[in-house]
Amino acid sequence: MIHAMALRRYCKLEGRSALCYQRDMKITIKALNETLSVCHVEDYSLINLSLPFCFTANTPGEKSLVCRTADVPQNAVKCEDGWSAFVIEGELDFSLIGILSGISSSLAAAGIGIFAISTYNTDYILVKSENMEKAVMALKDAGYTVIE
Repeated sequence: MIHAMALRRYCKLEGRSALCYQRDMKITIKALNETLSVCHVEDYSLINLSLPFCFTANTPGEKSLVCRTADVPQNAVKCEDGWSAFVIEGELDFSLIGILSGISSSLAAAGIGIFAISTYNTDYILVKSENMEKAVMALKDAGYTVIE
Protein backbone atom coordinates (compact mmCIF):
# COMPACT_ATOMS: atom_id res chain seq x y z
CA MET A 1 0.00 0.00 0.00
CA ILE A 2 1.32 3.45 -0.86
CA HIS A 3 1.89 5.78 2.08
CA ALA A 4 -0.42 8.80 1.93
CA MET A 5 2.38 11.37 2.37
CA ALA A 6 4.39 9.99 -0.55
CA LEU A 7 1.28 9.83 -2.68
CA ARG A 8 0.38 13.44 -1.84
CA ARG A 9 3.88 14.58 -2.90
CA TYR A 10 3.63 12.54 -6.11
CA CYS A 11 0.27 14.06 -6.99
CA LYS A 12 1.54 17.60 -6.37
CA LEU A 13 4.69 17.03 -8.41
CA GLU A 14 2.66 15.66 -11.28
CA GLY A 15 0.17 18.54 -11.01
CA ARG A 16 -2.66 16.08 -10.41
CA SER A 17 -5.73 16.69 -8.30
CA ALA A 18 -6.29 15.25 -4.86
CA LEU A 19 -8.72 12.77 -6.45
CA CYS A 20 -5.74 10.90 -7.83
CA TYR A 21 -5.22 9.53 -4.29
CA GLN A 22 -7.94 6.97 -4.69
CA ARG A 23 -7.07 5.95 -8.25
CA ASP A 24 -3.37 5.49 -7.48
CA MET A 25 -3.72 4.04 -4.00
CA LYS A 26 -4.11 0.30 -3.58
CA ILE A 27 -7.31 0.01 -1.54
CA THR A 28 -7.91 -3.30 0.22
CA ILE A 29 -11.36 -3.99 1.60
CA LYS A 30 -12.04 -6.86 3.98
CA ALA A 31 -15.43 -8.54 4.33
CA LEU A 32 -16.24 -9.09 7.99
CA ASN A 33 -17.83 -12.30 9.19
CA GLU A 34 -20.47 -10.67 11.38
CA THR A 35 -24.24 -10.30 11.16
CA LEU A 36 -25.11 -6.78 12.28
CA SER A 37 -28.16 -4.78 13.32
CA VAL A 38 -28.83 -1.05 13.14
CA CYS A 39 -30.92 0.06 16.11
CA HIS A 40 -32.62 2.99 17.76
CA VAL A 41 -32.28 2.56 21.54
CA GLU A 42 -33.95 4.24 24.54
CA ASP A 43 -30.61 4.79 26.22
CA TYR A 44 -27.16 3.21 26.44
CA SER A 45 -27.59 1.57 29.84
CA LEU A 46 -27.79 -1.98 28.46
CA ILE A 47 -24.98 -1.63 25.91
CA ASN A 48 -21.62 -3.22 26.60
CA LEU A 49 -19.23 -0.80 24.87
CA SER A 50 -16.37 -3.30 25.11
CA LEU A 51 -18.02 -5.66 22.61
CA PRO A 52 -15.98 -6.29 19.45
CA PHE A 53 -18.34 -4.41 17.13
CA CYS A 54 -20.27 -1.58 18.76
CA PHE A 55 -20.91 1.87 17.28
CA THR A 56 -23.09 4.49 18.94
CA ALA A 57 -24.36 7.90 17.88
CA ASN A 58 -26.12 10.31 20.20
CA THR A 59 -27.93 13.23 18.55
CA PRO A 60 -30.69 15.53 19.85
CA GLY A 61 -33.22 13.36 17.99
CA GLU A 62 -32.05 9.82 18.69
CA LYS A 63 -29.65 7.36 20.20
CA SER A 64 -28.41 4.89 17.59
CA LEU A 65 -26.49 1.66 17.87
CA VAL A 66 -24.85 -0.63 15.34
CA CYS A 67 -23.81 -3.94 16.84
CA ARG A 68 -23.74 -7.67 16.23
CA THR A 69 -27.29 -8.99 16.00
CA ALA A 70 -26.63 -11.32 18.93
CA ASP A 71 -25.76 -8.27 21.08
CA VAL A 72 -28.88 -6.14 20.43
CA PRO A 73 -30.00 -4.83 23.84
CA GLN A 74 -33.50 -5.36 25.21
CA ASN A 75 -34.15 -1.60 25.23
CA ALA A 76 -33.94 -1.30 21.44
CA VAL A 77 -36.98 0.69 20.28
CA LYS A 78 -36.53 -0.18 16.60
CA CYS A 79 -34.04 -2.50 14.98
CA GLU A 80 -33.18 -3.48 11.43
CA ASP A 81 -31.33 -6.78 11.24
CA GLY A 82 -29.56 -8.41 8.34
CA TRP A 83 -26.51 -6.23 7.69
CA SER A 84 -23.02 -7.39 6.70
CA ALA A 85 -19.92 -5.21 6.68
CA PHE A 86 -16.70 -4.38 4.90
CA VAL A 87 -13.79 -2.53 6.47
CA ILE A 88 -11.14 -0.59 4.57
CA GLU A 89 -7.86 -2.16 5.62
CA GLY A 90 -5.20 0.04 7.21
CA GLU A 91 -5.30 3.53 8.63
CA LEU A 92 -6.64 6.25 6.37
CA ASP A 93 -5.03 9.68 6.47
CA PHE A 94 -7.60 12.45 7.00
CA SER A 95 -6.28 14.27 3.92
CA LEU A 96 -7.35 11.46 1.58
CA ILE A 97 -10.26 12.46 -0.60
CA GLY A 98 -12.86 10.29 -2.28
CA ILE A 99 -12.15 6.90 -0.69
CA LEU A 100 -15.67 6.33 0.64
CA SER A 101 -17.18 8.10 -2.36
CA GLY A 102 -15.48 5.71 -4.78
CA ILE A 103 -16.64 2.65 -2.88
CA SER A 104 -20.20 3.90 -2.44
CA SER A 105 -20.38 4.91 -6.13
CA SER A 106 -19.23 1.44 -7.21
CA LEU A 107 -21.88 -0.18 -5.03
CA ALA A 108 -24.58 2.29 -6.11
CA ALA A 109 -23.84 1.50 -9.76
CA ALA A 110 -24.59 -2.14 -8.90
CA GLY A 111 -27.87 -1.16 -7.21
CA ILE A 112 -26.59 -1.74 -3.67
CA GLY A 113 -27.43 0.69 -0.87
CA ILE A 114 -24.99 1.24 1.98
CA PHE A 115 -24.84 2.35 5.60
CA ALA A 116 -21.42 3.92 6.25
CA ILE A 117 -19.61 4.29 9.57
CA SER A 118 -16.37 6.20 9.94
CA THR A 119 -13.95 5.82 12.83
CA TYR A 120 -10.73 7.64 13.62
CA ASN A 121 -8.67 5.16 11.59
CA THR A 122 -10.89 3.82 8.83
CA ASP A 123 -14.36 3.39 7.32
CA TYR A 124 -16.87 0.57 7.54
CA ILE A 125 -19.39 -0.03 4.78
CA LEU A 126 -22.51 -2.00 5.67
CA VAL A 127 -24.71 -3.64 3.05
CA LYS A 128 -27.76 -5.81 3.49
CA SER A 129 -26.59 -9.40 3.88
CA GLU A 130 -28.52 -10.59 0.82
CA ASN A 131 -26.42 -8.16 -1.27
CA MET A 132 -23.03 -9.17 0.13
CA GLU A 133 -21.98 -11.49 -2.71
CA LYS A 134 -23.10 -8.96 -5.32
CA ALA A 135 -21.20 -6.23 -3.41
CA VAL A 136 -17.99 -8.27 -3.40
CA MET A 137 -18.23 -8.71 -7.16
CA ALA A 138 -19.01 -5.01 -7.75
CA LEU A 139 -16.00 -3.93 -5.69
CA LYS A 140 -13.70 -6.40 -7.43
CA ASP A 141 -14.99 -5.26 -10.84
CA ALA A 142 -14.23 -1.67 -9.80
CA GLY A 143 -10.60 -2.64 -9.13
CA TYR A 144 -10.60 -3.00 -5.35
CA THR A 145 -8.83 -5.87 -3.65
CA VAL A 146 -11.45 -7.65 -1.54
CA ILE A 147 -10.51 -10.13 1.17
CA GLU A 148 -13.38 -12.52 1.83
